[in-house]
Amino acid sequence: MKDEHIIEAVGMTRVVIRNGEVVEVGEPEVRFCPLAKRFATPVDPITKESVQKNIESRIKNFGMCTNDRQVLDKETFVLFGASELMSTGLRTKTLDAAVICADGAGTVIVRTPDLVQGLGGRMSGLVSTTPYPEVIEKIEEAGGVVIDKETAKLDVLAGLARAKTEGWTKTAVTIAGFQHELAEEIRTKYPDALIIAVHTSGVTSAENADRLVAASDLVFACASKYVRAAVSKALVQGGVGVPVYAVSQAGKRLIMERLIETDQQILVKNTKLPVEDMGKQPEPLV
Repeated sequence: MKDEHIIEAVGMTRVVIRNGEVVEVGEPEVRFCPLAKRFATPVDPITKESVQKNIESRIKNFGMCTNDRQVLDKETFVLFGASELMSTGLRTKTLDAAVICADGAGTVIVRTPDLVQGLGGRMSGLVSTTPYPEVIEKIEEAGGVVIDKETAKLDVLAGLARAKTEGWTKTAVTIAGFQHELAEEIRTKYPDALIIAVHTSGVTSAENADRLVAASDLVFACASKYVRAAVSKALVQGGVGVPVYAVSQAGKRLIMERLIETDQQILVKNTKLPVEDMGKQPEPLV
């Protein structure tokens, strides 16, 4: 099997990694992201060169897309990140499992906060990956379940089915924003699943955004103008630059638990949503 990983990285930049080396970097579609500006290796502005430098730093520092991949982490990056929210849910027992995608393993069921943070907090926009026995072994030692050890395919429906078989019913699942049809299928087959829509810059129409929001519990806006327009009835907004919107009571509960857990100072105010700051959101919106 070819040792190849494809990522849609910051700025919707297509990156190909083979044998631990960045071999292809596409043209970014977004020039600025407030989160990318805060990365350990900042991406500001978003250019092919800055994206490549960031990805190479991830490969060097924690083995992303290699068999040296680190899978556990306690450090949080943002207050309302998807991995941070799922980690909180696992700690509070609101969740008993999360189905996510991981480089070197594919779809994984995780049940501990450190594994969620180690895998999900360091990777987003994974399109395809290659299985590494060494990485899979680390994940399993940490209590994770790898759905397909042979191909590392990305199949969250298979992950949800396995979780149900194991008796884990309070399960969160992450999907990419363009997968509104998948979100609807999950909602039909697993009505109690907590659906988190991430990496939503690829949402290309108002109709698709409306369908995504209607099927999800938590939706990240990223650089999508359509998603930002579709969340006007959200119950809670977390953050401003790249905000997350709770569009169900289950999503709202998870954000509230995150607020209770953090020791950061917080302002809580009732207002009409969404709240935006033109100087602190991705540019351009697509």
